[in-house]
Amino acid sequence: MSIKKVRAYFKEFGIEERIREFAVSSATVELAAVAVGVEGARIAKSLSFKVEDQPIIIVAAGDAKVDNSRYKAQFHTKAKMLTHEEAHQLIGHDVGGVCPFALPENVKVYLDVSLRRFETVFPAAGSDNSAIELTCEELEKYASNFQAWVDVCKAWRPEEQA
Repeated sequence: MSIKKVRAYFKEFGIEERIREFAVSSATVELAAVAVGVEGARIAKSLSFKVEDQPIIIVAAGDAKVDNSRYKAQFHTKAKMLTHEEAHQLIGHDVGGVCPFALPENVKVYLDVSLRRFETVFPAAGSDNSAIELTCEELEKYASNFQAWVDVCKAWRPEEQA
């Protein structure tokens, strides 16, 4: 189970005790928000894509949606999400527990600026019933293979609200 990998990974930093496990599912933004007890926007969802046959993860706020034109401008390719099977094989975490921690070296992690609105956010910790509360600085520090902050999402800015 990949939560064990994440716990071992966090042990190197002395923060493994900060992982929260729930008796209920936190596999979606809505379920995670209920489990954690925060608004859905503060759930840091990890979205897995393929760029030039290499897997990447973009961590974004729970209320953000990938903007295809911004994504293409950033990565020079069309946004193509991994299938459940590809996520399991290439990322090492199953959908519902995909997170930016304890990843293979070839999986690059990007953090979307939609997260910076919040003091703390809650990414999954490798299972579909876990989360960890981190500041954006901690998320950047602890994310495996962190590459850059990007701006590839829409629908979270006040001017984009309908």
